[in-house]
Amino acid sequence: MNTEKWKECGVSTKFPTYRNSPLVTEHSWQQSKRKDDGAEGLWRIHDGLYDFTEFIDKHPGGSFWIRETQGMDITEAFEAHHLSTTPEKMIHKYKVRDAVQPRIYTLTLHEDGFYRTLKGRVREKLKTIDMRPKRESDLIHLGLLLSTYLFAVASVKYNSLLALILASVALCWTVNVAHNYFHRRDNWQMYTFNLAMLNFCSWRIAHSMSHHIYPNTFYDLELTMFEPFFCWIPSPYMKSKTMRYLSWILEPFVYPIALFLQMATRIFYSLRHTNIMYWHDLLPLSLPLVMYCGSAGSADLLFCIRQWIYLTAIASFAFCVIALHATHHNPESYHEGDKIHDDRDWGLFQVSSVVDRADIKWSRFLVITHFGDHVLHHLFPTLDHGLLPALYPILYETLDQFKAQVLECKNIEHIIGQHKQLLRIEPKQRAPGAVK
Repeated sequence: MNTEKWKECGVSTKFPTYRNSPLVTEHSWQQSKRKDDGAEGLWRIHDGLYDFTEFIDKHPGGSFWIRETQGMDITEAFEAHHLSTTPEKMIHKYKVRDAVQPRIYTLTLHEDGFYRTLKGRVREKLKTIDMRPKRESDLIHLGLLLSTYLFAVASVKYNSLLALILASVALCWTVNVAHNYFHRRDNWQMYTFNLAMLNFCSWRIAHSMSHHIYPNTFYDLELTMFEPFFCWIPSPYMKSKTMRYLSWILEPFVYPIALFLQMATRIFYSLRHTNIMYWHDLLPLSLPLVMYCGSAGSADLLFCIRQWIYLTAIASFAFCVIALHATHHNPESYHEGDKIHDDRDWGLFQVSSVVDRADIKWSRFLVITHFGDHVLHHLFPTLDHGLLPALYPILYETLDQFKAQVLECKNIEHIIGQHKQLLRIEPKQRAPGAVK
């Protein structure tokens, strides 16, 4: 792709270095960002360079967010993760100087643009919004977490296939709901994301800092990590048509081992390169331990471990089925190479990368376990999913003002669409979500 075409269709003027790495992880993505962003070891927000070193341990959201983004351009992440105007006012005392080089990212966040306008309206709405749905989210999460352990114990105590399947589904849903929590300030619920061999720290990088900021682009680490098996970028140079059809055949084999591959990759990278493991990587072992102790001697340890492996494999399959057919990978949504909205507003770009689930909005349980209300979640990731439905009138009003719309479809259409997207090789010449 020539430079002019890249600037027209991409979110950046530079091809990310990490995509040339032989083994892509969240750590290699961070290294790439620090090299490509030109933040000079500091933190870049818009056109300013800031030194937040003294603020790392003072950050209300936890030190992780500041520490792990040092040396990067965090403009969009800063905007999306702070609804209040207070952070914008207080960072001035940490400013070192203006940046010399222009940003490599081409999307905009103008004061009178879509995202800033919407954020201001949401900020006012939150002053009067009913906060009780947050409690419902907490109860759903706790219920699923307890169900996971109870069904897991029952699966070994009674050697029950039904209990094993129910434990697997509960584990998958627990992880999905935990996604509601790791975008925010540190909390205990985020640790439950680790029960399925994932890790909330690595996913805060791969998901919150990468995928959420530039979904379906070359900077989307979640997109890249699946590329050995699945390629959703519409380019004939990325994968041949034959290999794209092969992805359909690979799905039932890749889905059950996806969670195991995540853990294996992180272990391998830690042993060969830089350690990216944490103490809470041991949390998945709590499941076979509880299964063994809860069986009260009716099952031996090896049987419990075998059941746990089966449980995790089923949960892995369910997780991939839900996550990969939830919102993003649809021929109607933006993917790298497609045309972007003319004003290149970051918020409109988020809207164009999502095709929301229209068939689950009636159920808060289905929304939070199946990544529903996804457009609003991408625009305001730190808000509890329970609060998002109240923001739709403001979202629609602002979209009408900026001549854009939310794309929606049913789950079966998402499943069909994901398979069509795997085969799509021609970029779209019209921006997704733009009103005709």
